[in-house]
Amino acid sequence: MEFIDFFKAILLGIVEGITEWLPISSTGHLILADEFIQLNVSEDFMTMFNVVIQLGAIMAVVVLYFHKLNPFSPKKTALENKQTWSLWFKVIVAILPSVIIGLPFDDRLDAHFYNFITVAIMLMVYGIAFILVEKRNQSKTPIVTNLNQITYQFALFVGMFQVLALIPGTSRSGATILGGIILGASRFVSAEFSFFLGIPTMFGASFLKVVKFLLAGNTFDAAGIGILLTGTIVSFVVSILAIKFLMNYIKKNDFTIFGWYRIILGIILIAYWVIAY
Repeated sequence: MEFIDFFKAILLGIVEGITEWLPISSTGHLILADEFIQLNVSEDFMTMFNVVIQLGAIMAVVVLYFHKLNPFSPKKTALENKQTWSLWFKVIVAILPSVIIGLPFDDRLDAHFYNFITVAIMLMVYGIAFILVEKRNQSKTPIVTNLNQITYQFALFVGMFQVLALIPGTSRSGATILGGIILGASRFVSAEFSFFLGIPTMFGASFLKVVKFLLAGNTFDAAGIGILLTGTIVSFVVSILAIKFLMNYIKKNDFTIFGWYRIILGIILIAYWVIAY
């Protein structure tokens, strides 16, 4: 692996680690980063890389929330372990819409929407959505203020919002957090449930991308493995910092600033696309 590709993998890992958890679209930012930080790899590898390095981000959630997510913890009471199992069952219910819709349409979505202009448009659309929802919620009090209040119906509806994130630029965390807030959950609960929902979702998506990569006749060489591991490890470390930042930030602030960020970035990207293409 050439040093420059190693350095680029680090940069992409940083981008993934920050944007996976902030509601600004990790996949979208990775597509955009590819415009300026191009690895010396095949298109198939790059498509797989952009998904698989999200495993590093997901492992950050597992590490940070291990106790809360562990239904076998001896430090929990019987009731707490039961509640943890219930949380996992709700997460499973929530991923069903993405499995049902995402699996059969994965290739079509990649072919038609995995591009620069789609990302720019989706950044702006959901940026506006965040601003409008936060403005609407200024006079509302959340009705779901802890994870144990989440119902199976609530989980299923949040899962339907996650389907929107199949289009790059939407943001998986953004769509599910927005959905949770619309359904009446606090920002804190919406963010945590979004994190947990990402564990099976991204493990499944990564496994699917690797299988498709191999079935297409591709193989992993030492350089490819090195690039993939570098991006994944960096995204893990950066994700820990990003998650801690976000959870502290939303204790006193809303998501409006992320909405404006998305809109401004989207406008810049549209202008860049018009000039460059």
